Amino acid sequence: MSKKEPVWLKIIRILLGCLFIFSSFTKAIDPVGFGVTMNDYFVSFHMGFLHPIALFSAVVAIAAEFVLGCMLLCRVKVQWAAWGYLIFMTFFFFLTLWLAVAEYMEVKGIHYFGVVKDCGCFGDVIEMSNKATFLKNVGFIIPTLIVFFNRKKIKDCRLTELGQWLAVAVFAAISVGFQLYVIHHLPFIGKSDWKKGKDVSVFVSQPAQKDVVFVYKNKETGEEVTLTQDQLMEQSEDFYDKNDYVSREDKILKEAVKAKIDGFNMLDENGADHAPDYFAKDREGEVYILYVHDLNEINKKGLRKAIALAQACASADRDFVAITNSSEEEIAKFVEENGIEFPVYQNPIDPVHGPFMVRDAMRSNPGVMLIDKGVVKDKWAWRDIPAKPVGF
Repeated sequence: MSKKEPVWLKIIRILLGCLFIFSSFTKAIDPVGFGVTMNDYFVSFHMGFLHPIALFSAVVAIAAEFVLGCMLLCRVKVQWAAWGYLIFMTFFFFLTLWLAVAEYMEVKGIHYFGVVKDCGCFGDVIEMSNKATFLKNVGFIIPTLIVFFNRKKIKDCRLTELGQWLAVAVFAAISVGFQLYVIHHLPFIGKSDWKKGKDVSVFVSQPAQKDVVFVYKNKETGEEVTLTQDQLMEQSEDFYDKNDYVSREDKILKEAVKAKIDGFNMLDENGADHAPDYFAKDREGEVYILYVHDLNEINKKGLRKAIALAQACASADRDFVAITNSSEEEIAKFVEENGIEFPVYQNPIDPVHGPFMVRDAMRSNPGVMLIDKGVVKDKWAWRDIPAKPVGF
């Protein structure tokens, strides 16, 4: 008769399984975001040619982590799970060790490697520095080794060989299916600064608002009065008989506001920034903004839906504009080839270091966001773009 699994080992096994499931879930709620992180790793290690498989790699990695967690938690093919954990944690132990050392060397000015600053281990839910991530893996590799060296003390659950492999397939299907749903639509959980209901005006610098004022002095009382140009035009003819002109000066009606994070601009072909107009808190009327990460990679079906919505917005007297990270030349070509009639603005970025504001704002390429007085009223992945404006 086989011995029961020791209680202390069971506790470690359950905690380790739950940890992997939690870690995979934090990334599964935004697999496109983790795909971006994977691509950042490829660029950092001079493997940018792997860009086309970044999202696929992310989905596979997330699913593998979820499956391993479920296998260990439910005691399904424990021997395989123990080996999977060992390989998984050993790889990331040395990877995060290198990242921590490389970042330290960058900070000290010894050498620049272009390392990824956030490993993305817990997606956007928990941001960790490379040093903290390495220390975390030091702590987690210990229970991993304990489970591995005691794996024969953990008996598989009471399922047949076929039943256990079917369970593994179900675990994988759950993870992949969940991720595909999120990819096809938009993340519905997370702490995105651009999610529905968020005030995004803080990402746009607002210039100071000024007006010219005129100072006049009453001839009898000596009292001074300050009037704007519009107010001055409203005065009666005898105003100038009773008052003497003193001076003219610029008055700041509203102080300039610096963006919370620099990098979000909507530049036209002349270099003028239109973001302050569309994201102003006192703006009258909503604006639909089409976000396109890269015009060369835009989904054609999504583009057709966006054009249809733009035409409906024009009929309903609603503003519809677009923003992209692509170059001015690419924008001009895109507009001509697709007969675009709405403004397409550029958000110029460093392709390696960012900041990637358009990508962070919209995971779908393309996607539409409805902004009202600087607040995200709604947003849609390309598959969900409405045929006409909300309420029309």
